[in-house]
Amino acid sequence: MKNKIQTRESTQLLVLGAILTALVILLQLLGSFIRFGIFSVSLVLIPIVVGAAKCGIKVGAWLGFVFGVVVLLSGDAAAFLAVDVAGTIITVLLKGTLCGLCAGLVYKAVEKYNVYVAVVAAALTCPVINTGVFLLGCVIFFMETINEWGAALGFSNAAEYMFIGLAGGNFLFELGTNILLSPVAFRILNLKKKA
Repeated sequence: MKNKIQTRESTQLLVLGAILTALVILLQLLGSFIRFGIFSVSLVLIPIVVGAAKCGIKVGAWLGFVFGVVVLLSGDAAAFLAVDVAGTIITVLLKGTLCGLCAGLVYKAVEKYNVYVAVVAAALTCPVINTGVFLLGCVIFFMETINEWGAALGFSNAAEYMFIGLAGGNFLFELGTNILLSPVAFRILNLKKKA
């Protein structure tokens, strides 16, 4: 009987992980139509957080990796690919994978105290890691180009351009929607489980 229950729970997690993978792909592709500056808004972080919380750290990392692959294939990273292909691939895949992985780790660390606080903490972590790794990648691989882009757009320095022009509005939108909607989606899944 115990093996049957474990098999059913494993199957449910596998199915939820597959549905969330499809949702990550769909939201990233649709999200490319909503833009702040030259970047699309990452609504995709919501299913990444939910997947990390409901299915575990490995699924969170997987969903983040899928997010990175879709960013590369959709053309969202085209401006950076034109500058440094390897740097772009490393940055995009790393930021996606790490945002899912870290969201899962934070959720796991906090869930023993309160699952909804854990979801909010993971929802906060995901965009911070996503944007932080992106900015770090900009510094490591693209600083000369960032200086040129910032100067061409009238920014006084590269840091101002990176935080205001590249990441500012996008980060705030991602952070806000993630903190508001991830706990809602998590709660809906929990209600469905109880029914």
